[in-house]
Amino acid sequence: MKKFLTALLILSSATVWANETITSKLKGLGVEEIEIKSSPIKGLKTVITEQGVLYVTDDGKYVLQGSLYELTEKGPVDIGSQFLFEKLNSYQKEMIIYPAKNEKHVVTVFMDITCHYCNLLHKQIKDYNDLGITVRYLAFPRGGMNTQTARQMEAIWTEKDPAFALNEAEKGNMPKNLKTPNIVKKHYDLGVQYGVRGTPSIVTETGEMIGGYLEPKQLLAALEEK
Repeated sequence: MKKFLTALLILSSATVWANETITSKLKGLGVEEIEIKSSPIKGLKTVITEQGVLYVTDDGKYVLQGSLYELTEKGPVDIGSQFLFEKLNSYQKEMIIYPAKNEKHVVTVFMDITCHYCNLLHKQIKDYNDLGITVRYLAFPRGGMNTQTARQMEAIWTEKDPAFALNEAEKGNMPKNLKTPNIVKKHYDLGVQYGVRGTPSIVTETGEMIGGYLEPKQLLAALEEK
């Protein structure tokens, strides 16, 4: 028992030391938000930052940026996206959701009300729903937080009936009472972590990003394939 406790203390101390070392190194490089988690590779930590997911050695000397996949019987699984997907799902109450009656799949879409392809996707929302695809929207103003679009989207997302407000905005009836982005900033920051560069960006129910606009049948095919 004593040996077990000693080993546990040594392991705990090593973990604390590694986390402190990594935090110190990254803060020295200007990284502000740092959340350290384990990784499936010995000697490597998963680090979630405001700019995305990194993989850092315990001694803080080496950093990998990119996707880390676990090869499973069902296909490759993006390890980093799984951590971000937990955060994404925690925002469910802040999403604007168009549910399918006979739900087969759920996708989360980072969207911008000024985006042509987002508008095209939204015009077909019934077609997606009829195919069994529930669509959940998160706000991602492409120009950032200091824009009219960000304030308009905050007004939409905080309406009593956000779905109606979004429908109106997609028809060209933008909200007149603009608001300081709070919910929208959370969504935008998550999009940055996911590596969103344009809209719409679609995240599957397993947390994987499958890219931009796909018409309803194409999206269903992509989801069925995955």
